[in-house]
Amino acid sequence: MFSRPFSLLSKKTSFRLTVWYSSIFIASALVLFTMTYLLLSKSIRDKDRRVALAKIGQYTDTVQARGPGALMDELRREEASNLQAGFFVRLSDSQNRTLWETAPPGWTDLDLGQIEKTMFPGGEQWIVLGVERGDGLFEISSLLLSKDLFLQVGFGIKEREKLLRDFQKIFLLIMIPVVLLGVVGGFFVAHRALRPVKDLIQAIQSIDTGRLEARVPSSQSGDELDELVRLFNDMLARIEKLVDGMREALANVAQDLRTPMTRLRVGVERMLQADSDVDALREALMDCAEESERMVTILNTLMDISEAETGTMRLYLEEVNVASLIEEALDLYQYVAEDEDVRVSTVIPQALPAQVDANRIRQVMANLLDNAIKYTPAGGEISIEARRQGDEVRIEIRDSGDGIPPEDLPRIFDRLYRGDKSRSHRGLGLGLSLVRAIVQAHNGRIEVDSSPGQGSRFIVLLSAQP
Repeated sequence: MFSRPFSLLSKKTSFRLTVWYSSIFIASALVLFTMTYLLLSKSIRDKDRRVALAKIGQYTDTVQARGPGALMDELRREEASNLQAGFFVRLSDSQNRTLWETAPPGWTDLDLGQIEKTMFPGGEQWIVLGVERGDGLFEISSLLLSKDLFLQVGFGIKEREKLLRDFQKIFLLIMIPVVLLGVVGGFFVAHRALRPVKDLIQAIQSIDTGRLEARVPSSQSGDELDELVRLFNDMLARIEKLVDGMREALANVAQDLRTPMTRLRVGVERMLQADSDVDALREALMDCAEESERMVTILNTLMDISEAETGTMRLYLEEVNVASLIEEALDLYQYVAEDEDVRVSTVIPQALPAQVDANRIRQVMANLLDNAIKYTPAGGEISIEARRQGDEVRIEIRDSGDGIPPEDLPRIFDRLYRGDKSRSHRGLGLGLSLVRAIVQAHNGRIEVDSSPGQGSRFIVLLSAQP
């Protein structure tokens, strides 16, 4: 009946941690008590036996020095002190018959005939005798003084055993709160240790309901679980950013593709309804091809931006002279600048090595030059300056155009965003988004400084190290 709930409970990590912690805590308390009990028992026993052995040594010296008769005299003189100290002293012959006996009051409960019937081992060995009816306990040691003379010295151990029993009772009483403390402590430790994991589970469950803004609370402890929480929150932030960007991009794509799709449909419908000649049909097909190419360009550019922002863009890094890449872009756009009556000046060193993807950096320079020429009026000027700056390559493109309004400046790198002034120029609104994505994929950064009427300045900083 209870096997299934217990089986489910035993599979929980918190339950297993609680059991392990409680078991270790309780076992440690038991080991500590056992060691304390053994040390206490040995200490008290050795103390009592040292006194008795000293007494035995004293009597042995007397026999060896002055003979058995002197020992009898000494026993008579010390009888009162032995009784007061609680020592039992007995002399016996080879037949274990009593020759002399000093028995303290507590020993009267012990049948002394039992001592006469007991065979005592030689040396410093002890035997324990108990009262048949009662709780008296006595410890006795025997020593052979001569071939026909034995000495037994003993003492009562009732108080010692009572002390040890009291110690056992106290421990049993202490073990009850110790067990409770172990269980409660184990539950607390398991709860605290697994709280980040539970928070992770709750955050994941919230994500399942569509709440991408959910985050796991951090304990700021700096341990491994807190590091896991930090990495998980960073991952959620990136996912939320990507999903939001994807939603915005899809909305923008849907809106931006609506125009070329409408043009395609209108052009096709007009040609189907009209009695057009071959030249008109050819022109209509060329318009359709142009609009199709525009849509393909939009989609390909968006895919490149997404790959760069998600870190999946494949970069073929090699040591390249960035100055040569700038010169190639200038050669490509030089005729466009001349047609627009825009002068281009450069300050570029002959060698500017850096570890970059040459094709992608060509795209960056082409887009920046295209924008600069597009928004610089006739008679204007564009200046390009490149140099080594510490561990970075700095490329600066400045134009004398109308500049960027302050309200548009924070959004110029957004996908498919086009300011009011830029709508008069043909474009997709993806060039700067692609530029920033490629630069960031190279672990670089791009900065812009612009004011209305004073032109714009774009600064690209690329790491010169691998």
